[in-house]
Amino acid sequence: MHPETRLALHRARAAELRADADAYRLAASAVRPRPLRTRLGWTLVDVGLRLATSPRAAALAP
Repeated sequence: MHPETRLALHRARAAELRADADAYRLAASAVRPRPLRTRLGWTLVDVGLRLATSPRAAALAP
């Protein structure tokens, strides 16, 4: 293959990869954060699970 042809193919592929990377960055930044209600709910679930699995011996100490 001629060197100039190889270089042209390389530049075209590099441009495609850059465009894909830009599209990915835009899509990743467009993801909206979870609503406060969802985060609060999962936090309460986590706290409840921690309380349910905590050792009971500490509660019996005088």
